[in-house]
Amino acid sequence: QVQLVESGGGLVQAGGSLRLSCAASVSTFSRYAMGWFRQAPGKDREFVATITWSGISTYYADSVRGRFTISRDNAKNTVYLQMNSLKSEDTAVYYCAAKSGSTSSAEIRYNYWGQGTQVTVSS
Repeated sequence: QVQLVESGGGLVQAGGSLRLSCAASVSTFSRYAMGWFRQAPGKDREFVATITWSGISTYYADSVRGRFTISRDNAKNTVYLQMNSLKSEDTAVYYCAAKSGSTSSAEIRYNYWGQGTQVTVSS
């Protein structure tokens, strides 16, 4: 069982930055690929970014590539999402998720989810 707890959300002005963290309570954290997803009001949850267990490879949605960076620290059982140049359309609840094996942009392939953290970008 993997428990995930996100933090770092909040209110920020357009053009600003936030860093989200997701702490995992599992001793085998380095065996899991991690992903970030988000859900805006009235919309389906969508893929944001994912990172391999080693941290060597990362993948991003087109809408955030070049502005967001996913990273992980396996010694701290934590994955991060650095968000720069934020836009109003980035407003959403952000979720981290874990899956064994390779990365994926498909949320159905993730086994474990956090409770989410709200990010609100004011224009």
